[in-house]
Amino acid sequence: MLSSDPPAPPAVEVGGGRPDCPICGGMGFILPDVTPENPQFGRAVECSCRATNLEKSRFDKLLRVSELGSLTNCTFDNFLTDGVGLPPAKQMHLKLAYDSVFAFGKNPQGWLVLKGGYGSGKTHLAAAIANYRIAQGQMVLFVNTPDLLDHLRAAYSPSSDVAFDDRFQQVRNAPLLILDDLGSQSNTEWAQEKLYQIFNHRYNAAMPTVVTTNQELESIEGRIRSRLVDHRLVKIITIAVPDFRHAGFHEMQPDLSTLDMHADQTFETFDMRDRELPQNESNNIRRAFEAAKNYTENPRDWLVFNSIAHGNGKTHLAAAIANHLAQNGEVVLFISVPDLLDHLRATYNPSSVIRYDRRFNEMKNSPILVLDDLGTESASPWAREKLYQLLNHRYVARMPTVITTATAIKDLDPKLESRMMDENHSTFFVLKAPSYRGKSKTGRSSNRRR
Repeated sequence: MLSSDPPAPPAVEVGGGRPDCPICGGMGFILPDVTPENPQFGRAVECSCRATNLEKSRFDKLLRVSELGSLTNCTFDNFLTDGVGLPPAKQMHLKLAYDSVFAFGKNPQGWLVLKGGYGSGKTHLAAAIANYRIAQGQMVLFVNTPDLLDHLRAAYSPSSDVAFDDRFQQVRNAPLLILDDLGSQSNTEWAQEKLYQIFNHRYNAAMPTVVTTNQELESIEGRIRSRLVDHRLVKIITIAVPDFRHAGFHEMQPDLSTLDMHADQTFETFDMRDRELPQNESNNIRRAFEAAKNYTENPRDWLVFNSIAHGNGKTHLAAAIANHLAQNGEVVLFISVPDLLDHLRATYNPSSVIRYDRRFNEMKNSPILVLDDLGTESASPWAREKLYQLLNHRYVARMPTVITTATAIKDLDPKLESRMMDENHSTFFVLKAPSYRGKSKTGRSSNRRR
């Protein structure tokens, strides 16, 4: 028997709508306002608020899986591509790095390694990739490397609600894996083995992977490093800018730097001693001054001021270079060699809050390093080895380095001497003036710092 009544609406699961929705009142479904002749008459359809809620629920789930936490606010839109008080050259460098990372975020292919110092923005950019992909509905696993290893260890516990194998497979097979702060983990044999298994699996499958690190790649475990430097799969971007979390140039300087103690030693306060010295020594001082000024225009490679005499202007010129560059937004580590070695020794103390490798890398990779008083340190085998490692790294990388020394050339460590005297990498300037005596030939005293 046929009935003229409209068909009964299909059974639907109510709920899932927005509670304050004025259309469905939180039911999640509505009956279209159509005539009985319309095929949709009496058939419940999803309210737009339910679709929005389902999308938000899916988005929230992706965020929970990604473990972004407070980094959910790190996006490409709010990244400061001009940095904070950076000179134009560094702004351009940062913008190029940003463009490369953004391109990867739009189309994750291969691996991306972001290298940079603390606060350089590499974690923000990595998180921006994750947030961008999640907004596109894509699955991303963002995890800090030490936290990842802690999660894996916790999976061994009988009380864990996730089996180790399940968690390990989740990491190895994540559609996009972002590992933050590689190198900050405790490098036990177990940790190295697990990380290698993850990297090797993703390397063989060419799965999209992002890594951030403040370590030199040479310090990373060999099997992992060999995969990180494969240019066929990996793009390495070095972000050489100061800490974003500091605003002024004084605050941007490393905590090891003693440049603030030499704030009055500038080019303007340098005493040429024209009326005190013989002509040849006066000319020599002027040439040293010009060499220092010229170096600030294009700081590259090494500039060495050498003189057996103490107090004849070497430190003042080195400090003037450092102050000038710092005023222009450069990050400068100004430190005496004995103090540098003391800071390294202090990291061996069990109560030290800073690890040796972090401190040493901070020195090795300082954008500009000014080493005062080379040769006055205790010449122990350990001290010679550390200084050679530090300076050889900067020599090979042609990193801006200014050195003062009152040690005769023949008494310098031969390995350091060969690098200082290499005219292709270093300008070696010998100051011939004697120690500053404090009075000019006219008898007028001068209180200018030397």
